[in-house]
Amino acid sequence: MSSEKVVVRVKDVMTQDFAMVDGLVTIKDALELYRQKQVSALLINKRHEDDEYGILLLSDIAKQVVAKDRSPERVNVYEVMSKPVVSVESRMDVRYCARLFDNFGLARAPVIDNGQVMGVVSYNDIVLKGLI
Repeated sequence: MSSEKVVVRVKDVMTQDFAMVDGLVTIKDALELYRQKQVSALLINKRHEDDEYGILLLSDIAKQVVAKDRSPERVNVYEVMSKPVVSVESRMDVRYCARLFDNFGLARAPVIDNGQVMGVVSYNDIVLKGLI
């Protein structure tokens, strides 16, 4: 009887639940993209080789646009997004991913390998897909 522990990796639980967007689009346009694509996160493209990816969550919009009574038509994504984004690699063990989320107060993160976005992983993905 083998007692080898099966390692569940981020690539096993990640989703394609994201869309890419430019940082110069308005929050209004970003919200329309959220609705059209039905995604959980917008990732902001790099502007050049030495730039970093960003992330825009609905909670960011709620805190920085809605709560501050700012106009979605007049606020750009780059003003609200988090950048640089904390990312994980697809081969990371989901247990370490969960610890990383806890340590940094994250709920989801992009999965980036060799500078390319591969997907997005969240606590929900880790729990619902990683423990079964």
